[in-house]
Amino acid sequence: MRTFFLASLLFFSSVSLAQQIITVGVVPQFPVKKLHSIWKPVLSQLEEETGLIFELKGSPDIPSFEKEFMAGEFDLAYMNPYHYIIASDIYTPMVRDIGRQLYGIIVVAKDSPIKTVADLDGETIALPAPNALGASLMTRAAMTNEYHIRYEPLYVKTHSSVYLNVALGKTAAGGGVQKTLSQQPEKIKNRLRVLYQTQKVAPHPLVANKSLSESTVKLIQQALLRMSQTKEGRALLSKVPFKMLGVADAQDYAPLRALNLAPFFQNHQ
Repeated sequence: MRTFFLASLLFFSSVSLAQQIITVGVVPQFPVKKLHSIWKPVLSQLEEETGLIFELKGSPDIPSFEKEFMAGEFDLAYMNPYHYIIASDIYTPMVRDIGRQLYGIIVVAKDSPIKTVADLDGETIALPAPNALGASLMTRAAMTNEYHIRYEPLYVKTHSSVYLNVALGKTAAGGGVQKTLSQQPEKIKNRLRVLYQTQKVAPHPLVANKSLSESTVKLIQQALLRMSQTKEGRALLSKVPFKMLGVADAQDYAPLRALNLAPFFQNHQ
């Protein structure tokens, strides 16, 4: 009888686990269609590995994403490090790319006469959103605190739109990050050059809502780490991009708290 009871308990626990739906939010650096093409295969593999169901919840733009993650609407979220810092009472880091660091860049047209950030004084600068860490927070902090210039920000929602605006000559410069620049079509990349790079910080974490059970978080974390050990899994994760996946913790992002970025952050609550 005891054996039957334990077997039944294990069965119903497994059913309950399999029926659990994990909502996933992703900072919208790219158009929704591209984000789905990147994340759907990763989540499908996770479903096979864990028995959980993963639901990708798209956000139309970064401000909308910020409102949603600050409201705790996601079980898992891929967000910029500063987003994590301001929501660290809701989420905990789970994994990140341990093989690289994040930094912002300012790009100009390849044939632009602009030679230094100081030359951008009084110009319009394309940015994805006010709170994009490398592309906006860190580049604006550099322009204001380091170069002491005045500029007009033009928020165009995505990194791809930033590069397109600069390539077409609609703005004098734009803020982005190296990874998104490298993922642009050749016809866009070939019309741009990097004018400036910010300092480097630990890159985007995949965070877990603290409302998730420790066992569920561990299950997902271990499945991701196992994926990173196979050729097929690495190919999927590299598109995120996670080139070298490893465990993340709060201390990885502690140095960001020392940066003077708070004056540049816009609260959309």
